[in-house]
Amino acid sequence: MHSSDTYDIIVIGGGASGMMCAGIVASSGARVLLLEKNRELGKKLSITGGKRCNITNNEPDVRTFLSHFPQAGKFLFSPFSKFSSADTFTFFEQRGLPLVTQARKRVFPKSERAADVVAVLEKDLRTHNVKVLTGTEVRALTTDTTDGPRVASVTTHQGETFTARYIVLATGGVAAPETGSTGDGFRMLRAIGHTIADASPNIVPLKTNSTWVHRLMGTTCSNVEVRFSQNGKVQLKKKGRILFTHFGISGPLILNSSFEVRELLKRGAVHASVNLFPDLNEAELDALLVQTFDAHKNKKLRNVLPELMPKSVAHAVIYLTNPSLGELSVHSILKENRRKLARTMQSLGFPITGTMGFERAVIADGGVALEEVDFTTMASRLFSNLYILGDMLHVNRPSGGFSLQLCWTTAWVAAHDIIERLK
Repeated sequence: MHSSDTYDIIVIGGGASGMMCAGIVASSGARVLLLEKNRELGKKLSITGGKRCNITNNEPDVRTFLSHFPQAGKFLFSPFSKFSSADTFTFFEQRGLPLVTQARKRVFPKSERAADVVAVLEKDLRTHNVKVLTGTEVRALTTDTTDGPRVASVTTHQGETFTARYIVLATGGVAAPETGSTGDGFRMLRAIGHTIADASPNIVPLKTNSTWVHRLMGTTCSNVEVRFSQNGKVQLKKKGRILFTHFGISGPLILNSSFEVRELLKRGAVHASVNLFPDLNEAELDALLVQTFDAHKNKKLRNVLPELMPKSVAHAVIYLTNPSLGELSVHSILKENRRKLARTMQSLGFPITGTMGFERAVIADGGVALEEVDFTTMASRLFSNLYILGDMLHVNRPSGGFSLQLCWTTAWVAAHDIIERLK
């Protein structure tokens, strides 16, 4: 079956970057077709950030913002100079969605509802008469070299063919596959000759085989330091909040360390060590224990140590130091054992055996080789009328709003280049 309709632009993928790009181009009067394989638009966007949507990071300085993209910063300077996080504030607030900045400069809708972000983008599509076809999976891109290498048409799973002057690919990566991010765009791009780096789960929890860690599942510790060592040398250390899980560790600190830890694991075994009191030296922590013990002289250690940390963590500390100490009254604990407790509290150690998979990943790296994209326009260097956005790019980035800002920036740059070319 063939479609007789021809459009100025076809956008493949109704996620963050696809919807934004389609709406902007359509606002110029262009005929825009948006194809989405899910039954609704913005499926992944609607659940991001625990359904609160960490829409960007409030770092106005472009160079500082791009320091969070160490491998790709030199490519991204041009697009981010045109559309930064400050422009994201303007874009959404002009459309009636006020934003607020929270801890670590993370920005959310004031309503803290990801659904409101989707609604704003959908309203733009309706306002500017974008034709939206949901439940429509694009299977292939057809190329033509008659007038230079270009993408001539797209073919759907139902055998329909649609043509347009410009094609935008915004199908996302492979993280959270339950939302439809299954690497379709990567397969299509490989088929027409683009180089695609294999995907790996990123911003993802870490696994360990230490059962004492598993027993702490659901417990959160704030303001701790985690050190990752290899061959006896500390390779990485970060402070923040961690969450113990039934498979290992998670939380913001861990998620934002996962890329570096994964790279270490490629070279050998990795050992993690949690310091529950990173702001105290050993003597200061011992003094804190003395003070706490003096206030509860006749109580057992297992009932006193939870004064300083979550109960489950306190019991793990006792277990790793000497299980028999738990039943002793604190006034009878020897100085030597008290100092052993302090050392354990500052070095809860366990091996890291790997990362969780794509289903647990906030994002995945992998994607189109950056050298094959013109970042002044977001157009492919292989096919001049093909644009590649957001998670399609081989860009590693941390959590905290950086991933969505990549989507907004690349969408805005591509949209405005297409508008200029349509003139």
